[in-house]
Amino acid sequence: MSMIPSFFGGRRSGIFDPFSLDVWDPLEGFGVAPAAQPSGGDRQATAIANARIDWKETPEAHVFKVDLPGLNKAEVKVEVEDGRVLQISGERRREKEEKTDKWHRVERSTGRFMRRFRLPENVKLDEVRANMENGVLTVVVPTVEERKPEVKAIDIGGGEPERQRIAG
Repeated sequence: MSMIPSFFGGRRSGIFDPFSLDVWDPLEGFGVAPAAQPSGGDRQATAIANARIDWKETPEAHVFKVDLPGLNKAEVKVEVEDGRVLQISGERRREKEEKTDKWHRVERSTGRFMRRFRLPENVKLDEVRANMENGVLTVVVPTVEERKPEVKAIDIGGGEPERQRIAG
């Protein structure tokens, strides 16, 4: 609770009290059951499970960029399963704690994560490549060059000589 009396009412009023030291719950009032919200150890697993991923398609490839700060390539796995499913997974382990350490705040997430994406049919699964640099994993999945249909131009005849030739 705040040392300063709240002029904005209690937390239950639905109004944010900037002087309160209570933990703000962004899901409060939206009908989310407390059991569905991460807490304690679950929060650690959930936070990293939501690894941020951008997926774009260029004329040459599908490009995935994943923010994985603090991880190295040995802690991340990129796989392509049957059925064109790209799977990106890994684990961030908890730091070794010393008995003499006094923690004031622990916000960095630990635990396992896994994200899966169904790839379209026009990809070259045997040419997938991945690179990890500065905590960003980039996965490039090349696409098959779209075959343009062969178009054959047909001459268009017309006029009197053409009609006479057909009739004759």
